[in-house]
Formats: sequence, structure tokens, C-alpha cells
Amino acid sequence: MPKIDVNEEAFYALAGKRWTSKEEFEEALMCAKAELDADSDKSLLAADRVLKIELNDTNRPDLWGTAGCARQLSVYHGRKLPEYPFFSRAGNVKAAKHKALVEKSVAGVRPYLVGFVASGKAISDPVLKDIIQTQEKLAWNFGRKRRTISMGIYRTAIIKWPIVYKGVDPDSVSFVPLQWEGPLTLRQILKQHPKGKEYASILEHESVHPFLTDSTGAVLSYPPIINSAGIGAVQVGDSDIFVELTGTDIKAVTLAASIVACDLADNGFTIDPVQIEYGFDTPFGRTCVTPYYFQEPVFCSLNRIEKTLGETLNAGECVLNLSKMGVKAERAEEAERGETLVQEGIKVWPPEYRNDFLHAADVAEDVMIGRGLASFKPERPRDFTVGRLTPVTMFSRAVKELMAGMGYQEMIYNYLGSRKDFVEKMRGDGSRIIRVSNPMTENYEYVRDAVIPSLLSSEAVSGHAVYPHRIFEIGKVAYLDSADNYLSVTRQYLGFLHSDRDANFNIAAAQMQTLFYYIVRDYEVEESSDPRFIPGRAASVVYKGRPIGVFGELHPQVLENWGLTMPCIAGEMDIEALL
Repeated sequence: MPKIDVNEEAFYALAGKRWTSKEEFEEALMCAKAELDADSDKSLLAADRVLKIELNDTNRPDLWGTAGCARQLSVYHGRKLPEYPFFSRAGNVKAAKHKALVEKSVAGVRPYLVGFVASGKAISDPVLKDIIQTQEKLAWNFGRKRRTISMGIYRTAIIKWPIVYKGVDPDSVSFVPLQWEGPLTLRQILKQHPKGKEYASILEHESVHPFLTDSTGAVLSYPPIINSAGIGAVQVGDSDIFVELTGTDIKAVTLAASIVACDLADNGFTIDPVQIEYGFDTPFGRTCVTPYYFQEPVFCSLNRIEKTLGETLNAGECVLNLSKMGVKAERAEEAERGETLVQEGIKVWPPEYRNDFLHAADVAEDVMIGRGLASFKPERPRDFTVGRLTPVTMFSRAVKELMAGMGYQEMIYNYLGSRKDFVEKMRGDGSRIIRVSNPMTENYEYVRDAVIPSLLSSEAVSGHAVYPHRIFEIGKVAYLDSADNYLSVTRQYLGFLHSDRDANFNIAAAQMQTLFYYIVRDYEVEESSDPRFIPGRAASVVYKGRPIGVFGELHPQVLENWGLTMPCIAGEMDIEALL
């Protein structure tokens, strides 16, 4: 969960209230689903007064900064919700003195840019630290490590408007990035600069890279990697800054810009909109003035609120409780999504910095928090239930005992791995493997679709151990399946591997026959063409007319790929299919 460091004096000033004890402050933080981190115990008494706050929810990125969190506490405890007149809306577009041009060349790689100018006061050290912290939290958590959102801040005084956002050949342009002495091309930045290496996976496979300049060609940044050392080096004391965000989801990018704009406005800055002109169609049109309010109202019936919270509340109470969460609402009558009956309820307009009302249940949640969790009377559960193991777990345990009795040692592996291990080393085509869209590293980028690669990873580092080696695992695999509602399925698999000088197909067949004898199941075998095995020395396991597994002698190329010199037999099957 996100954790933020806040300057205590700045936080209390923005919240309009000072809490004198840790207990009182932690109770106040409940409205933001937050709590003091354990490390804050000492800082409450320290001279610099830095508070560490842990947010227990990830659907409120507006709380990931000093101003946002303070705003929530302030409004909850009776302060009027701030107004943000600089937002454009459908039918009410604000005048913009500054302009940004987004060329069609960037549409295929990182198409969306939004921004605004903040001016009117010098940036203090606490404010600059908080801007940087908000930038990091939004880009890392909400922006999936800069893949969908990244943010840059620049000194407006040396920008020649309009700015230009375009796609370029990564070898054709160069500039001096932050924390670097000389110019580098974009491709060199990905290979040499620390930030380039950290985020290279976002762009390294693209033929066109995003690039941000002013009208004279002076470089602002190489989104989402690094700012320039000139225009992009904002310091304490700068009074006018340009804030831009780029990304792949226009609503997410626009919301993130709205959050930062509201935070800076709460800190006393004047927010000037920027007109964005796109060279291609977007969900917001070809011209959009940002910050932009795009959120849609949500209706929630009183019946749903009663059903969700267990207590009857009238519309007036719901509106009052929502106002304590900074949400504008009014009594209304209409049908909920998916319903035909017109019902009494409330209509909610999310604040400019929020877009987490995806369903009527989200409205009910804010009503609950606004009223206060302690105001609901505890209720004893009416149903008596007894937990028990699922049939597949019971069956898996029985199979584990049989495998151990046959001389195999149980192993436990991660379900995530690399394409190299799961596909390339196994001579596969990768047609059914699932890729994680935002992996931590390439070593954990794919979900395994078989158990055998995991077993081979152990065998590859076990050449020093006395032979024979017999290992097995019972665990989950997942693979793409167009016939399934979710387009993928997850199954419980058994996988085993036997390595020895005399390991051959006959031994594998005998092991499979022994297992089926003890689990009291009939099965058949058919010749298999699985590329992981030697042709003619592999068989499919067929149960009730359907193939559920395979076993045989592993292909020499597979053994070579894993660095193995000893013959190996292996097998795997879907044990859920045997239930």
C-alpha cells in the first residue's frame, strides 16, 4: 500500500486543525482509510516533525500527497470543500494562454499528453518535496511504473510556447538529461542513464519514441524516462512551473493531472489551463483544455444503501454523509444500472480529483465512511458455517503421499517466470502462455502453463547431487483458452521428473501406471507429438476420452537448453480432470 511522508506543520495548516495526540490523529485518519506508520512514533516528537502515513487503499490516488490527504481530513471535520474554477467541462471550456501540440507521430506509442501551468508564489522546499513525492507515487502505483502515466515539471520562464509532443527515431535526437554531463541519444539513455536502464522495458522495443520540446526545439523531456537538465530542472524558489503528464490512458492521465492541479491550488498556486491540440482523434476530441472534468454522475438507490450497510438511511442523511467525503450529491429518482424500476436514491457527482465511483456500491461505501464506522452497531453473524478442504485439495494431498511413496521429493515453485524458461528452453511456440502486463522484471513476466520447466530449473542446479534425482510438484498452471468466459483457465497440475543414466520411456510409463493403480482410475495412452519430448518416446494420458497429460523422454535440445547432461524423463497431467 502507498506510504507518504508529510511535513507536519504543512499538513496541519492545510487541514485547518492540529491533533495533539497520536490516538486522536489516527482516529481522524480513518476517513482517508489511512493510519500512522510505526516509524512515525518518534517523528511526532522530533524537531523536524515528519509524519509517515500509510494509505490502506489504492483506489484513491488523490490521497497520495500532503494536500490531498489533508483536504480529506479538513472536509470531513467540517471545513468547506475548496472550489477549483480552473477546470474545463463539456460546454464550459476555459480560456487558455498556453498551448501544446500533439503530433500524429506519437499516436502509436504513447499518445496522450495533458498539462497546466502553476504560478503566483515561489516553490518552498516542503512543497517541492511533496510534488516530487506525488509524482513518484502517481507514476509508480497509479501509473504502473510509468507505463500508463508519467509526470514531468518544468520551469515555465524558459519555455517558448507552444510545446510540441511528437514521436522520433531514438537514434536521431540527443540532449543532456538530468544528472548527466553530456548529451545522449534516446537509445543511449536507455542503455547508459540510471533512469533509462530502470524504465527501458517501456520503450526499448518501439521504433518511434515520444519526445517533448518547446517551439524552438529546446528539449523538455524524453517521456516517460527523464527530463532535460535545463528546462526540466525545477528548484526551490522557482515561481512558475509547467506540469505535464503523458500516458496511454487519457482518463487516467487526465485524472492524475487533476489531482496535482488541485493539490497545488490548495497550496496557494494559481492554475492556468493549457490547450492541447491533437493531430488525431481522442475520446475527448481533437482539442481539449486541461485540467478537464470528465467524470460522470452515479446514481445509488436507498434500497441498495440499506442492503449494503444494514441500516435504513434517508436521502438527506446520505447527502450529508457524502458531503463529509467531499462529494456533491442530491436526492434523485431513477433506475439503477441493470434495473427497470424507478427508485428513490441519491445522485453523486465525483469531485474533480476522484474517479473511483465505478458502481453504486462505491457510493454506499462513502456514505458509510462519512457517517463513521463506529456509528454502526455490531451484529452477530446469523449463519453458522464450517470450513473444509476442497475436493481438489484433498485429492492433491492423496497424490502427494503416493508420489512420496514412489521415491519422489516434493518441490514448491513460483508461478511466474520468464519467457526464456517457459517457452524458448522448452521448444514451445508460446501460443497459450499468459503475459503479465506490468511485470516487475522480465524474470517474472509470464504465468507458467506447465510444471515441467519449474522442475527443470531445479535439475539444472543439481548436477552435484547423487543420482537418481526424483522430484515432483502439485501446483497451479494457467493458460489462454478462447472457449472460456475469461479467455484463460487455471488448473491444478501434477508434474514429475526423473533423472538418471538409465532413465527411459519404460520407467516413465511404469511410474504413471503405478500412480493410476493407487488412485483407482482407468486411463489410456496415445502417441504424443509434444515438442518437449523425443518423437516416438512420449505418450498422451487420455482419461474418459480426453487428453489430460503427457509423459516421456525429454528432447536432447531441451536438456541442452537447461545445461543438463543426464537423461531425463518427465510427465505432467491435470489432476482436476480426474475428480
